[in-house]
Amino acid sequence: MVLSLVSLCARVVVSDHSSSPCWLRWVPRELFGPLLEAAFAGCRPLAVGELVQRWPERTLRVGGRRKRGQTSPNRLCIQALLLAVVRGLSDQKCALQVLDLCGLQGDEGGMGDSMGGWSLTVALCTMVVQGRVGPQKGLRREGERERKRFSALEREKDLKRERGQRRRGGGPHNEETSTDRQLGVVGEEELIKGVRRRMEIERKQESTTTGEASSKKENQEKDPDADVWVHVRADLFVNARSWERVYVALSTWGPLKLQCRYLRVEEISVSSIRTLLELLPRQSLLGIDVRYSSLGVAGLAELLPLLSTFPVLKSLRLHYCNLDFRRDHSVLEEALRDLSQGLAQLQELRRLSLTALRLPGQLRVLLSSLPHPLEILELPYLSLSPADLAYLSCSHHACSLQQLDLSENRLDENTLTSIRRLLAQASSSLQHLSLSGCGLTDGLLVLLLPSLGGCRTLKSLALALNPLSMAGLMDLVKMAVRMPALRQLLYPNPLEDYQPGLPELPSSAHLLDWPLNDITGINATSSQLQRVLVDSRRTDLFLTCDLLNYDKVLMD
Repeated sequence: MVLSLVSLCARVVVSDHSSSPCWLRWVPRELFGPLLEAAFAGCRPLAVGELVQRWPERTLRVGGRRKRGQTSPNRLCIQALLLAVVRGLSDQKCALQVLDLCGLQGDEGGMGDSMGGWSLTVALCTMVVQGRVGPQKGLRREGERERKRFSALEREKDLKRERGQRRRGGGPHNEETSTDRQLGVVGEEELIKGVRRRMEIERKQESTTTGEASSKKENQEKDPDADVWVHVRADLFVNARSWERVYVALSTWGPLKLQCRYLRVEEISVSSIRTLLELLPRQSLLGIDVRYSSLGVAGLAELLPLLSTFPVLKSLRLHYCNLDFRRDHSVLEEALRDLSQGLAQLQELRRLSLTALRLPGQLRVLLSSLPHPLEILELPYLSLSPADLAYLSCSHHACSLQQLDLSENRLDENTLTSIRRLLAQASSSLQHLSLSGCGLTDGLLVLLLPSLGGCRTLKSLALALNPLSMAGLMDLVKMAVRMPALRQLLYPNPLEDYQPGLPELPSSAHLLDWPLNDITGINATSSQLQRVLVDSRRTDLFLTCDLLNYDKVLMD
């Protein structure tokens, strides 16, 4: 990444914090952005705090999609930013009205020093609560300064009175003392008048402020954001440990108001999720991600009508939420009807993720009720039946899909026709496809390759944990290099790279747990695949068998 001259100069300026009093007051508003970026890049939390406290623009965005080679902001810098926002509430030079931290969080427990989603959520909630106390402290400090000013006036009046008394006792200089006395009386009268005038002005200000307070209460019923100075937008990560803090921050009235773009909840009850949704502003929530929570069928049916009150909700993700319909067949029909009606109310939904919900044969009931076609559909570990895949290939969603994940759904000769029809329907829109762990053998892959090659807009393809031989893998890579839009391919380790003892048709669990041969064999496979890339002049295509880090590479 080539730095501009402004960026290089900004890094030099923020590197020496001792010189900040000299240049900070003279910085034009258009240079605050480059200086803040340089402070983040150089891990200068003191400079971050001073810049944010005096931020001259109405909006400050930190986070979002990072440039190539750009790292997440340091944890200390983020903490300094949040503290500076609170201090800026009482700073007249700060013009901040919107603080956008969406996408700022890094990986929780990652190798870097970035702040994870849970830690950032807790820090944001603490900032919101502190912001309610900050202006009160500022008013107390202003009152303290006024008391000191009146105390100085009183001391000056006492000194003049003592001076007049000493001059009255002088005798020979009677005329002078009388003159001084008159001057002293006049000075006292002017001082008293000045003090009285200030007191009258203060009484008028108090009366006006009380009148404004009463009118403000009336307006607050009409406008709930009347007392909000800064709107804070962020992605929130809530679990059992952080739920109470988030609840307090969302229910706090003060100069800082917390708004959520994407809400991720883990291991909390349906009632707690419902309480959070009732507190969130309706116009800002774009998506909700529920993980490892025992919702049950009734719990999900209870939440869906509440989700319909968010007019711009585009994403609903449910991962391991204990929705196994096969356990109770007596309530299956009624539960599916409730879920179908609830999904039909989500007018703007474009992404639906259902992981391990065990819904064989019921995909039509759920997806047919959606009013608009989906762009992202993730159905891993869903035990999809041939009827489900047949419906999906003919549904109104097929032509609009940009991302499709069918991982860990078993594919065979009975479902291959539906998969090929689905890929043909989505060939002009599909950008990301995952068929990892689907049991694709060499024979099935040969039949599927023409359909995969017809996806003209496909950018990433994941086929990990499929039992392919080295010959099948070479056929896959030779097809991949002929796809001009493809940039990433997650390929499976060939069966020849595993140690002896694998079953004849191993499952994805076998391939995941079975030990591989020594590193020499793996390197030999990688070398053969790279040779295909070089011969085809496809240096822009990234090949990997690293299942754990594939998603991170894809996002970068």
